[in-house]
Amino acid sequence: MQRTNGLAHSTIVLWAVRLLTLLSSLALAVLLLATFAGVVMRYVFSAPILGGNEIVQLVSVALVMLAMPAAAQNDDHVRVDVFDGKLGRWGRFAADILSRVVSVYLLWLLTSRSWAKMWDAVEFRDATNMLNIPLWPFYGLLCLGALLYAIVLALQLLDVIRPGVTQND
Repeated sequence: MQRTNGLAHSTIVLWAVRLLTLLSSLALAVLLLATFAGVVMRYVFSAPILGGNEIVQLVSVALVMLAMPAAAQNDDHVRVDVFDGKLGRWGRFAADILSRVVSVYLLWLLTSRSWAKMWDAVEFRDATNMLNIPLWPFYGLLCLGALLYAIVLALQLLDVIRPGVTQND
């Protein structure tokens, strides 16, 4: 069920999430084309694409990390509510708060470490082995996706804590 109110759906967050979702969609298209071309080249022409795995791996990072904020914003993540009935209203409230606090903290760690790694990759000119693709843009995309994901979850945390905001049960 998609939420339609709250801070996580403010205009600037919506536009940021839409932009990352568009970039994620482009990454999916590149991934599909690269995979298709790789299969055709390998099995039809017996000439595999040099570095095809590198392309798939790097584009997969962009695809996943840029799609995660939208999944969080729209509550599209897979979750199991086995304990919801046993926890009761206050237990669910506490679990919502705890899960978001832990998630924001872990995403903040991921953001800060990927930010540092991005600048290391710039400084040392880290690149892939076969195609020599610079790695820093992909660390940057990882950082951007994790940061926006953390922001969405932090805003959802405020929505959970704020009185008057309806929650999904």
